[in-house]
Amino acid sequence: MKRFLMCFVMIIMASTMVFAQGKVYELKLAHADSTDPTVSRKHAQALTFAAMVNSRSGGRINVKVYGAGSLGAEREYVEGIKAGTVEAGIASGVVSNFFPAAAITDIPYLFPTSQVAWNVMDGPFGDKLRGMFLQQTGMRCLAFAEVGFRHFTNNVRPIKSPADMKGLKIRVQETPVYINMLKAVGASPTPVAWTETYTALQTGVVDGQENPIGSILMAKLSEVQKYITLDGHVYGVDWFIINEKFFKSLPADLQYIVLDSAQVSCTVGRGVLTYINAMGLQTLIDNKMQAYSPTEAEMAAFQNAMQPAVLDWLKTKVDPKLIAELQQAVVDEVARQKAALK
Repeated sequence: MKRFLMCFVMIIMASTMVFAQGKVYELKLAHADSTDPTVSRKHAQALTFAAMVNSRSGGRINVKVYGAGSLGAEREYVEGIKAGTVEAGIASGVVSNFFPAAAITDIPYLFPTSQVAWNVMDGPFGDKLRGMFLQQTGMRCLAFAEVGFRHFTNNVRPIKSPADMKGLKIRVQETPVYINMLKAVGASPTPVAWTETYTALQTGVVDGQENPIGSILMAKLSEVQKYITLDGHVYGVDWFIINEKFFKSLPADLQYIVLDSAQVSCTVGRGVLTYINAMGLQTLIDNKMQAYSPTEAEMAAFQNAMQPAVLDWLKTKVDPKLIAELQQAVVDEVARQKAALK
């Protein structure tokens, strides 16, 4: 009997080891964008991540992508990630509701180019921000992707200076950054749900809106808007986040695969967005939108008019030293790039 029991225990132990080695981790990845990767940088990013992780892990992780808000809107699935009911997701503006410091990347006219933004967010400052996010929320940011530069459109007149904004009713997200930014130039910021924006523009509830080219194109806003000003007033950042408890439950080799694949997939998302913006602008013009690119002096005027009001508000919510650190990181990156040209 004793010998039988020992054999039985050994069989159980061996079975447990085999089971542990063969464990499959299920990872639900949520986003709220279109599930067409040719128009959605989030879906292209998500599909890339899933394919890389599923293959590199040898099937030990099974990533399933849930797009088009199938697991809820951004706020809902970020709450799910925090609670552990959703493993991972890609989110942008809503992140500041969980981590106020995330709003600092929305400072108007902060980043002059995408490359500057990428290098800053992928560098020491971005690492610091991700560390703060983990500490304050219990969620991990695997990498930063890109929403893109936002531009103004309207149906009233070309916008070439801050004065041209006065009196215009502009649809915005219901966040203090955008509301303070537009009030500073005498515009009327009007929160409207994204799903209702087309109709609000069509019926004249609002005169204009602001979004990246890809979003303008995807929503067919050229049908109800005449003018676009390519000022890039805000550079949007996507946060690729994961539940920390789930991440820590993975063996070290799988943690590396998830982290590395996330960073690569964000690069893919950036590339898709860059292509969409480059080709999309011509499509908007072909659809009879009148595009205007502000001069360097006009951009400076926009920055001087809009940035101070947002900075004043941000400094009541975020450590001013962190804001100054981000601004200096941008200055240093621009200087580094210019020095490389010599």
